[in-house]
Amino acid sequence: MIRKFKYIAEQAVIVFAIFIVFLLLFESKLVIPVWLQPIGRMHPMLLHFPIVLMLLALGMEFFRFNPANSNNTFYRTFLTNFWLIGILLAGMTVIMGLFLSKEPGYEGEVLPWHKWTGIAAFFLAAIGYWCRTMSWYQAPIAKGLALVTSLLVVLAGHYGAVLTHGDNFITAPVLKSAPVSLDEAIVFNDVIQPILEQKCVSCHNPDKLKGELVLTNRQSILKGGKTGKLFVAGQPEISLLLQRIHLPSEDKKHMPPLGKSQLNPQEIALLSLWIKANADFTKKVKELPANDSLRVIASSFLSPGQSEEATFDFAAADEETIQKLTTEFRSIAPLARESPALAVNFFNKSAYTSQKLKELEEIKKQVVFLNLAKMPVKDADLAQLTAFENLQKLELNFTDITGKGLKELTKLKQLKNLSLSGTKVNFKDLQAVIPSFKSLNTVVVWNTELTLSEIQQLQKTYPNIRFIEGFKDDGSNPIKLNPPQVKNKSTIFNEPLLVQLSHPVKGVQIRYTTDGTEPDSIKSPLFTNQTLIKESTSIRAKAYKNGWFGSDAADFDFFKRTYKPDSAHLLLPLNRVHQADGANTFFDGKLGTFNANSPAWANNWAGVRNNDLALVAEFKKPILLSSVELRIMEETETGIFPPEAIEVWGGNSPDQLKKIAVLKPSMPTKYRTHLLQSVGGKFKPQTISYLKIVAKPLAKMPQWHGSKDRPALLLVDEMFFN
Repeated sequence: MIRKFKYIAEQAVIVFAIFIVFLLLFESKLVIPVWLQPIGRMHPMLLHFPIVLMLLALGMEFFRFNPANSNNTFYRTFLTNFWLIGILLAGMTVIMGLFLSKEPGYEGEVLPWHKWTGIAAFFLAAIGYWCRTMSWYQAPIAKGLALVTSLLVVLAGHYGAVLTHGDNFITAPVLKSAPVSLDEAIVFNDVIQPILEQKCVSCHNPDKLKGELVLTNRQSILKGGKTGKLFVAGQPEISLLLQRIHLPSEDKKHMPPLGKSQLNPQEIALLSLWIKANADFTKKVKELPANDSLRVIASSFLSPGQSEEATFDFAAADEETIQKLTTEFRSIAPLARESPALAVNFFNKSAYTSQKLKELEEIKKQVVFLNLAKMPVKDADLAQLTAFENLQKLELNFTDITGKGLKELTKLKQLKNLSLSGTKVNFKDLQAVIPSFKSLNTVVVWNTELTLSEIQQLQKTYPNIRFIEGFKDDGSNPIKLNPPQVKNKSTIFNEPLLVQLSHPVKGVQIRYTTDGTEPDSIKSPLFTNQTLIKESTSIRAKAYKNGWFGSDAADFDFFKRTYKPDSAHLLLPLNRVHQADGANTFFDGKLGTFNANSPAWANNWAGVRNNDLALVAEFKKPILLSSVELRIMEETETGIFPPEAIEVWGGNSPDQLKKIAVLKPSMPTKYRTHLLQSVGGKFKPQTISYLKIVAKPLAKMPQWHGSKDRPALLLVDEMFFN
């Protein structure tokens, strides 16, 4: 059995080598079809395994001729098999990488280095495997081969990391430049560019050119990408950068993409204010007016110690204690290199309790920064914070405090920065407590109950304290509203449903239509949370408010499902890539979204291409059926089309089904924007116990399509029976 496997694996290595040579010879003409793209995208997932195996095998090969190893049969056999598996997986990885490199967005100088070092490592390891049984193959050659091949593997991995994370990903912690003082800091270089590097550059650099956009230098940022200029200086409300950032996270065009580290509100505010200030690339932070929002936020954005080196008179906490207190819901880290001061951040609202604060008793002297933003902190909990005698910066943004407990915080003699954004703190609370703080110099009051005039009054009364109010909705600086959001837990219902739409900005009017037309701010119905729907309905909604630009339209599809089968099974196999959860996929209430080939959403879509989608459903109690709808994806660009026809069969026995109806969805006549829609229709009511649905994928794509006459892909995620 082992010999048979070894023989098959060796033949596979030869096949891989020939196939790789073929791909390289015809690389310029290579076009990867959509169904094969998921294979290429598995390259980053698989590559780590062959790297480890290859390096271990090469390490063993280096010592193969040592007397103790050369006479050890187990060592030699294990090494040979280990080496063979490593080469086999490396060959698969190379092929996947060549497929992936043909997708848009992979260009630049690093890609060829990554490609050729990886290919060279595979071929050198393969040649070495076949030569290692030759009589002339001795210790010097084995060691040389092991060293050179290992170097190629390491280089290929390094260039791959550069492609994925940027050219300084590995060396950044070591080569990190010295902190820039506040007096020398340039707004773009030291505030804006670090945001882009952390959240954007991994996909938008010369070697990974997503959307033909590069964000590593001024010239490229000004040039923009495939979809146009990145921003309009002075006008953040119509700038593409901010439009993409504010899209719903599940939207295909939202940036950064879902799964990547997202921008926080402070970073979004900085980008918006920088563009509003004409996107200057050379201006220093100190050149901005003292009360300018960009200067105030940029100053707080710069890490403590950039303006002056902070010194502390307490000893560092024990490293083991820090490690013990660091959990999946709480991070603890030094405020700066070799500093005894600690920064503590809490995560996971559901896991937080006041006891978590008490657990920090052992490091209470060292905690200088404490972030409790979005945690369920109440006024009664604030008394616990007085234990942190050296606390200088406290973030209570979007917590449940009301301001009645702020008096407890006056006991913190070192407190300099207090953030209260999104809380119920009001003018009366602050007016009563501010005089009691000894060291306070910054108070953040975004999205609180304080009015602009009240903040100005506080600023005038306490000129030594900066009150940061952020954007104020006074109509003088119009910004485009985000689209409305749906609040219903599910948009699939079986009883009359009260539609719930909302918007995060107070005072917004939501206008809507149900006929697919664009809602306007005057004639379209005003949404009042009293809209009751009894049938499947598509709602298009927009948000409006005086002093703001109206939002983009948001489409919400609500689906009625009167009957859910007691059991269901498929008669024909699904597409290998789009298996989803088999027949259960169509009744699990999980709506798929774009992209169907992305691992995050692939499980919601069941697909067929070369055979019908055929399903039989059983109802233990007979039902009166009058309509069938399938929710499908249409993406003409990638060959995903509606079904050619939907046959509906029914009866009281699985062996005696009659054709009830044939439903023919409309077909696109040209390339158009991708969409999710329900197709099907009504027919004469029939009483049935068994139902068969046969959805036929489009057999030949139309002549206007680049893949004309080839079968289209059909993707379905839900079925609705009424």
